[in-house]
Amino acid sequence: MDSQFSIVPGWSWVIALIFGAAIGSFLNVVIYRLPRGLSLSNPPKSFCPICKHSLGVPDLFPLFSYLLARGKCRYCHTPFSSRYFWVELLNGSLWAVIWHQFMFVQYDPLRTGFYCLTTAALVSVFFIDWELYIIPDELNAFLLLFGIVYQVLNKTPLVGVMGALMGWGMLTGIAMFGRVLFGKDAMGHGDIKMMRGVGALLGGPMLCVNMVIAVVAGLVFGIAMLVIASRQATTDAAVAVVESTEPVEGGEGTGEQPTPVLAAEEEELAPESIGSLIIHGAWYLFCLDIVGIFAPGIYKWIGENPSEELIEDDNWKPSLTTIPFGPYLAVGAVVCMLFAPQIEKGLSNYWKTVTHAASLEHSGSKGFVEIEPNRLNCRAGYSIGSAMSGAGWVASDSRCDVTGGSQWNKKI
Repeated sequence: MDSQFSIVPGWSWVIALIFGAAIGSFLNVVIYRLPRGLSLSNPPKSFCPICKHSLGVPDLFPLFSYLLARGKCRYCHTPFSSRYFWVELLNGSLWAVIWHQFMFVQYDPLRTGFYCLTTAALVSVFFIDWELYIIPDELNAFLLLFGIVYQVLNKTPLVGVMGALMGWGMLTGIAMFGRVLFGKDAMGHGDIKMMRGVGALLGGPMLCVNMVIAVVAGLVFGIAMLVIASRQATTDAAVAVVESTEPVEGGEGTGEQPTPVLAAEEEELAPESIGSLIIHGAWYLFCLDIVGIFAPGIYKWIGENPSEELIEDDNWKPSLTTIPFGPYLAVGAVVCMLFAPQIEKGLSNYWKTVTHAASLEHSGSKGFVEIEPNRLNCRAGYSIGSAMSGAGWVASDSRCDVTGGSQWNKKI
C-alpha cells in the first residue's frame, strides 16, 4: 500500500521508538541473566550488578535514566556499562524503522509485529554472543517459534518449514565441511540453531542473502581484527625485549635477547568429532534442543548434562582473533527484515531475468531474437518445404502483428 493511502500517520514511528526502547530495557535483563542461568522473573525488579540494590522508578526510564545518572548507579555510584544505553537505543531505532516500513510505506501489521519480536531476540543474541561466545537455547527456540507461527498466520507454512530446514542444512554443512577438510571447528552449535529459526521467518531466498551479508561483514571485521592483533603482538614483543634488558635491583641485566611472544596463545581445544557433529545435527533437526529446555534429562541420551555448563566455571579465554559468527548472522537477518521489500523485489527481478534468458536460449535452436530499444523482434526460421519450421518465443499474453514474411513484432 502506498504511503498516501496508509491509515497510519507518518509520525507514528515515534511511538514505536518509545516502545522499542522500553523493550530494550527488558532485553538488558535478558542479556545479563539468561546466559548466567538466572531467572528473568526472580527477583522481579532490575538490580545493580555491582551492589545488587534494586532499581527504583527513576532508574527505569529508557534512555533518559542512563543519561540523567551519567551512566552510574545511584546507590553505589559505580559506572554502568554503556551497553545498557546502546541496547535500548538500538532496539528502539530498529522498531521505529520496521514500523515506518511496514505500517506506513506498506501496511502489513502481521509482518510488523513478528519482525519487531524477532529483531528484539536478535539484539539479545548479538550482545550475548559478542561477550560470552554462546547463544542461549531459549532465544533460538523463540526465533524458531516466531518464524513458524508467522508463516502459519501468513498461510505459507511450507515456506517456514523449508526455510528452517535450509538454515539448519547450510550451517550444519559448513560445520561438517570445515571439520572434514580442515580438521577444525568451523561453526558453533548456537549458530546452527539460530539460523534454523531465522530461516523459518525469512524463507530460503532471503536466508541466502542473510548468509552473504554475514560472510562479508565477518570477513571485513575479521581482517581488521587480524591487523590489530598483529600490531598489538609487535608492540608486546618490543616491550618484552626492553623489560628483559633493564637492570635488576642488586645486579646487572643479562643482556640476553628473549624470545619474543608474538601473541597470547589461545588454549588449543580438540576439535569436535565427526560423530558428535552428526549426532548433534540430527538433534537440532528434530528440535530436541527445544524439548531439552523443558526436559533437560533427555540430554543423557547423548551423554551430556547442560546443567553443569555454567559461565562462571568456564575458564576458556578467547584470543583477539577469536570472532563469534552469531553477531554477523544477526546483523544479516536484521538487514534482510529492514529492507525486505527492496531485497524481495531484487530477487524477483533477478529470477525473472534468469528464467527469461533460459527461455530465449531454449528457443534459440529454432530461431533467433534481436533486442532493440522499445521493441522485441522475434524472427521465425524457415526450411525448404515448410511454411514455418520454428518460431521465436512470444509471450502468451502479448499482442503481435505480422509485418511481413517471417518477422513478428512485439511492441513493449
